[in-house]
Amino acid sequence: MNTLSKAARYIRWILVITISLSASPVHAHNPLPKTILKVKPSIVGIGLHDPRSAPKTTLSATGFVIGNGQLVATNAHAIPDLNSERNQSIAVLVPGGRTSEVYKATLVAKDDEHDLAIVRFQGKRLPPLSFSNQTVLEGQAIAFTGFPIGPVLGLYPTTHRGIIAAKTPVILPVPQVGKLTAKQLKRMKHPFEVYQLDATAYPGNSGSPVYDQTTGEVIAVINKVLLTGNKESALTKPSAISYAIPVKHLQELLTSL
Repeated sequence: MNTLSKAARYIRWILVITISLSASPVHAHNPLPKTILKVKPSIVGIGLHDPRSAPKTTLSATGFVIGNGQLVATNAHAIPDLNSERNQSIAVLVPGGRTSEVYKATLVAKDDEHDLAIVRFQGKRLPPLSFSNQTVLEGQAIAFTGFPIGPVLGLYPTTHRGIIAAKTPVILPVPQVGKLTAKQLKRMKHPFEVYQLDATAYPGNSGSPVYDQTTGEVIAVINKVLLTGNKESALTKPSAISYAIPVKHLQELLTSL
């Protein structure tokens, strides 16, 4: 009887431990939820403000706050062409549901080679994101937050996660030299490394910060136009592979201010 009682108590103890473990929160060992909460206040939309249009402000890309809290980093191609006669301006859209805010911004730095830009907006200071100085490794867990298909889904920051799939040159060799474009020839003289992501970015994600899932420090900037156009120009149907520009190029641009 004593032996059976001990066995029963042991089995019951095992069941209690098993149930307790299975009932633990899923995110108990997942740092990403806390990191997203830290990153989201720094994510803004990039668009065009036209007082003569309806709606007056349109969303086209993503940006994130850096520096003094009034600077925003994004892709150079995301900066709209302005019509001075219509009094158009670059718009920085700060999410907030019904209380979303729009600020006029000016371009203060641009790097066409790496498709990066920095704009300054006048308004409340927002929490800036920090840059990572750690070596980026293939297989490293990353996430990026932005506005995929922003004009349709609206000003609601969305996060995707994945890993650094590869470090690769900005241009890939082609079978015949005669098939190289002028832009590709120019880039072959001064190639730079980019990150290939095992995660899917969508139109509107351009300019999104790619960050470490644990620290939230930015390691790269999503690019959906410049890099795909160069690396996959030979494909009739471009792949869903996403690319990102190492943050060191953004650091250099910020330092140039």
